[in-house]
Amino acid sequence: MRILRTLVSIVATAGFLAFAQSAMAQPMLCSGEMKACIAACNKSPNRGAAPVCITNCRTRGAMCTRTGCWDTGTRKYCGMTRR
Repeated sequence: MRILRTLVSIVATAGFLAFAQSAMAQPMLCSGEMKACIAACNKSPNRGAAPVCITNCRTRGAMCTRTGCWDTGTRKYCGMTRR
């Protein structure tokens, strides 16, 4: 019984690690960050500010495509795939 429990634990851990590796291996894309930014703008309760917010997202997206860094204004994420 102890061997079976150990074997199940090992298999479960290996499965989790394989899943975590594939989830973390996906590259972060500038276009993905821009889409998320625009979606956040569209969910804002202040509908009047949405056009300015979306313009800012597009500006950040263009900068990210040039530099590979997404700048939120408070944080800067670098090493992103430039598409």
